Amino acid sequence: MPNQLINETSPYLLQHAHNPVDWYPWSEEALNRAITEDKPILVSIGYSACHWCHVMERESFEKEEVARVMNEKFVCIKVDREERPDVDAIYMDAVQAMGVQGGWPLNVFLMPDAKPFYGVTYLPQKNWVNLLSSIRDAYEEHRPDLEQSAEGFARELNLTDADRYGLTQSDPLYSPETLDVLYRKVAVKADDEKGGMRRAPKFPMPSIWRFLLRYYDVTGNDAALHQVRLTLDRMALGGIYDQLGGGFARYSTDGDWFAPHFEKMLYDNGQLLTLYAEGYSLTKSPLYRHVVYQTIAFAQRELLSPEGGFYSALDADSEGVEGKFYTFTTPELQAILGDDYDWFADLYNLTDEGNWEHGRNILHRTESDDSFAERMSWELADLNVRLDASHTRLMRVRDERIRPGLDDKILCSWNGLMLKGLATAYRVFGEPEFLALALRLAYFLLKNMHDSRNGRLWHTYKNGRARQTGFLDDYAAVIDGLIALYQATFTESWLSEADRLTQYVLTNFADSDPSADDLLYFTDKNGEELIARRKELFDNVIPASNSIMAENLYALSLLLERPAYAERADRMLGRVQPLVQQNADYLTNWASLFALRVRPTAEIAIVGPGAEQLRTELDAEFYPNKVLCGTTEKSDLPLLQQRGAIGGKTAVYVCYNRACQLPVTSVAEVWQLLR
Repeated sequence: MPNQLINETSPYLLQHAHNPVDWYPWSEEALNRAITEDKPILVSIGYSACHWCHVMERESFEKEEVARVMNEKFVCIKVDREERPDVDAIYMDAVQAMGVQGGWPLNVFLMPDAKPFYGVTYLPQKNWVNLLSSIRDAYEEHRPDLEQSAEGFARELNLTDADRYGLTQSDPLYSPETLDVLYRKVAVKADDEKGGMRRAPKFPMPSIWRFLLRYYDVTGNDAALHQVRLTLDRMALGGIYDQLGGGFARYSTDGDWFAPHFEKMLYDNGQLLTLYAEGYSLTKSPLYRHVVYQTIAFAQRELLSPEGGFYSALDADSEGVEGKFYTFTTPELQAILGDDYDWFADLYNLTDEGNWEHGRNILHRTESDDSFAERMSWELADLNVRLDASHTRLMRVRDERIRPGLDDKILCSWNGLMLKGLATAYRVFGEPEFLALALRLAYFLLKNMHDSRNGRLWHTYKNGRARQTGFLDDYAAVIDGLIALYQATFTESWLSEADRLTQYVLTNFADSDPSADDLLYFTDKNGEELIARRKELFDNVIPASNSIMAENLYALSLLLERPAYAERADRMLGRVQPLVQQNADYLTNWASLFALRVRPTAEIAIVGPGAEQLRTELDAEFYPNKVLCGTTEKSDLPLLQQRGAIGGKTAVYVCYNRACQLPVTSVAEVWQLLR
């Protein structure tokens, strides 16, 4: 018999719907039952592509004898962390406050009022059952102690960020010297041999490298650019990147970018499209172009829904084995490649016994196409022909395999990141297919994940059903994507939608206390009330929703002439600047905004019949500290008012702080003004 999860839409919850555990989704029904029956609550949090979540399910949650203990002693709640990031964030913070290393599966024990008192991550079955008994004994015999502990953790969770980090309101100090401090905080932890940060496992962390690109743009520091190129090269050649099908895995388990944890997440790939497209616009590296084109092809092939939104993730496992879909034994490769095996094995570091587990090979490289072709005394074009033929043969075999599980829920925030990636890729490469995908995605989001009655976004969508009041990261990412899409197309409706969503955010996510800071809550004031309401500050694998919103406010202040938006962005950055200076490697998206503010931002208005062509030429080069607006005729946008073509030629107006220089009619002249 299925449990209470059977009516959910989350693939992760549905995976547990036939467990003998009497799971509930996070709901008033479950919370009320705990109060009525006076039972502690077990909240178990994970996600569909989580390898150790699957292991714990097989070892414990599928076992009748384990489920019997859980059902008798606890009210058991299953949470998809991607569907309920608000719940996950609160209890992850609580577990870390307990001194436990966070991770998933996250298993947290709560009093009936939902206040936490203990938590763990993965445990094998014997340890898990022993813990369940110990927790229940403590609940029955030492309840006052547990209540006191839970109250303490609840107070900790409700501390303001100003109290927790000693933050005070101050004006941001935009200076090259402070920017150098931020750079050094990141550079000292960077791996200058293998790329990425000097730790294992290695995560892509796109916001770090985008900050270094912006730092390089301001300072011309070659060491910063070298670190970015080293990282982007090594990731693109490593096992973390699917060398056959495109797309990045979530992280590399080692320090060499070799062995990935094979799940592929939409949020990584959306952000990495933006990063590699920007990297190409600066370096013109053919490898970065290849990564962008192949990653978009992967997302279109394996994650695109028929309606135009993108699914969330692909599992690491297939047939119960991690990475089986993506790896090959040496005999398989020899049979498929024939006479091409030897050079292919040399290029991809294959071994007779397999370079990974169970005699299997992960395709990974440490050598560029140019270097390998030279070593083989081949023309580069010849190598490309050989590679294309070999990849095609291997993909044909791989496509016949049992595929990894697909998490087919559509998350608003992650699709916002993908929209930004597609729009940026179009701006850099001018590929019509990239724009078509971006437009289709934008229409999908505003039709299916936007409630026109009240202006709200929905967080998740599946099977024609949108649900869960949107979080700040949903708004921040979608607004960012819409701003990029406007600058790619000059279609003003995208900018209007971005502004409407921004006004909704400022009305419903801001602190109602007039003495409070200008940072925004993660949850909508109209959403469910939890035991704490938090503000997200730190940039992680996804940048903090506050840092994305601060950059959105700054961009919109220029495009729409809204000084109040820029003032708020400055106050947000001023509040966190001391924290950024202390821990820049954990707040690199904030640092990117700081880098933009060190110098005035170019406000570029393009007016005339060739507006699109001039935009294309300007976007082909790396110049992040600009906003673009344009029209073929006339527009009511502030930057475009009372501006027109010159003698029938398209004119470009370059402005700083709303003061414009004389118009010019060629891109070469624009670059002279900018540089």
